[in-house]
Amino acid sequence: MLMTKRKPATIGEILSEEFMQPLGLTQGALADAMGVQRKHVNELCNDRRGVTAATALILARVFGNSPDFWLNVQRRNDLWQAMHSPEERARIERAKPLVKAA
Repeated sequence: MLMTKRKPATIGEILSEEFMQPLGLTQGALADAMGVQRKHVNELCNDRRGVTAATALILARVFGNSPDFWLNVQRRNDLWQAMHSPEERARIERAKPLVKAA
């Protein structure tokens, strides 16, 4: 499994730098637009909360993009974290392929 060594941009980085800053949105304003508590947005911005399917749908509605965009950002980070965590790598490498790759 090949994957870049460079860590992908996190949800918090993308949300803050690509969406909130250009629109001049505060965490409170985004929370109001999303219909969630400010704490929820704060945790997203600080990478202490992941994007769930429901959150992806809400963010897509608020920003006019697709839920897949948000889920893909989350997925890339989850995969990178798993590939770069010694504990997860050991767990992954213990798995035995059932079929030889072509």
